[in-house]
Amino acid sequence: MSEPKVQIRNLYKIFGNTPDEMVSHVQSGMSKPDLLAKHGHVIGLNNINLDIPARGIQVIMGLSGSGKSTLIRHINRLIEPTAGEMIVDGEDVLTMSEDALRDFRRFKASMVFQKFALLPHRSIISNVLYGLNIQGIDDAEARKRAQRWIDRVGLKGFEDHMPEQLSGGMQQRVGLARALATDAEILLMDEAFSALDPLIRTDMQNVLLDLQEELHKTIIFITHDLDEALRIGDNIAILRDGAMVQKGSAQNIILKPADDYVTDFIQDINRARVLELASIMDKKTSSTTGPKLDKAMVIDVAMQELSKAKSKSATVVENGKTVGSVTMDAMIKAIARPEGKAKGIETYR
Repeated sequence: MSEPKVQIRNLYKIFGNTPDEMVSHVQSGMSKPDLLAKHGHVIGLNNINLDIPARGIQVIMGLSGSGKSTLIRHINRLIEPTAGEMIVDGEDVLTMSEDALRDFRRFKASMVFQKFALLPHRSIISNVLYGLNIQGIDDAEARKRAQRWIDRVGLKGFEDHMPEQLSGGMQQRVGLARALATDAEILLMDEAFSALDPLIRTDMQNVLLDLQEELHKTIIFITHDLDEALRIGDNIAILRDGAMVQKGSAQNIILKPADDYVTDFIQDINRARVLELASIMDKKTSSTTGPKLDKAMVIDVAMQELSKAKSKSATVVENGKTVGSVTMDAMIKAIARPEGKAKGIETYR
C-alpha cells in the first residue's frame, strides 16, 4: 500500500496568549470549556491524526465550531499550529522555509474558498490567470490553460465579464477553474459550496465529481452537510469540539458509528440511498436464485430489483463473479433508523 499523500500527526491548535503552555493541559484531558474557564484559552484542534490517500476525496466535516476550517488551513499553513506535524509527500509543511512554503502554495496546493474570494477588479479570465501569473507561466500558455478550464467549468463566453455580473454558482465555477488551472496536486475546498442554493450546490457537486473522475486530484473537502459528505467523499472524518470522533468510509460510519454523537449525526439520512450491498452482504454464502446484483448497488435500487424479480434474496457479484449473497430481510435491517442518544446536538446547528 502506498504512503498517504497527506499525513496529519498529533496536531494541536490552541488560541490564546500562551498556547504552548496549554498543550500539556489538553494532553492531560482538560476539556474545551474547562480550558477556557480556567486559563482563558480555546482549543481549536485537539490531537488530530489522519492519513489522506492520494487521488481521492477526503471529506472533513462537523458542525459549526468543530475545527474543520481551522484544520484545512493548517495544510497550507494559513494557520500556524501549536504543536504537531503536517506531512505532504514525506515533507513537513510546518518546517518549510518561506521560499519552500511559497512554492508549495504556488504549485502543489490550491484552495477554493466558501466566499469565492475572486478579485472584484479583474475579469473572469484575469481571475483564472492569477495563479498562473504567480507561477511565472508564459502569457500565451497561461491564457491557453485558463481558457481550457473556463470552458470545462461551463463558463465559455463569460471570459470578459466581471465577478459582480455572475451569479453565486457561476462565481464558484470561476474559483474552481482558478484552482484547477495551476495544475496543483492537492485541492483544498473550504465549504466551497455551502453558500450556494441547494440546486446550484448539487450542480457544483456534479461538476466536481465529473472533473475528479478524469483528474484524480487529492481533494480535501470541508463541509457541515452530511448529505454532501456522503455524496462526494471517498473517506470522511468527523470533528467535534476540535477532536476527531470518527474517520472511515461512508459505509463504515453509517453501519458502525463510533459514539452517540455520530449516531445522532447520521440518524436522519436515507440509509437506503447510501449503503451498498458490499457493506451488508453475506460473503460466506451465495444465492442460486433471484437476480444478480452488483456489490456497489445501493440498497434502494437493490430492493426494487428484488421486488421486480419477486425474490427474497439475490446473488451479489463483482465483474460478473459471485462474491456473496444478500436477503431482503438483511436490507430492511440495515436501513432501519438507529436510536440516537446524544443530547444537545441541535444547539450546534
